[in-house]
Amino acid sequence: MPLSEEEHRILQEIEKNFYENDPEFATRVKSETVYRHAGRNIKWALLGFVAGLAMLILTFTTSVILGSLAFLIMLGSAVFFEQNLRRLGKAGWNEISTSAQGKGLRAQFGNATDRFGKRFGKKD
Repeated sequence: MPLSEEEHRILQEIEKNFYENDPEFATRVKSETVYRHAGRNIKWALLGFVAGLAMLILTFTTSVILGSLAFLIMLGSAVFFEQNLRRLGKAGWNEISTSAQGKGLRAQFGNATDRFGKRFGKKD
């Protein structure tokens, strides 16, 4: 159902106030999508799986308990990966793969040094 002119005007006014009051948050909300969030979670799940695998290889022969814990970490990471892959879906996968083309590794994984610098007040 389309919005009336009055509703459209009110919505534009709310949006304008939103951008004026907190422009940093507004740009972050504008750029963040469900696909990016799921993609970020997939990266963390892969990292957890690899860490669990390394822990499994290093500790299974010496301690069955630590090896079992590593296996559980791998299992949890695989489940987390699968859930986020389903959330991502085919449309999200296409969006991520097309946005990743032509960008460098730093753009794909984010600029962590800038984020940490902003968080801890580092000035360039």
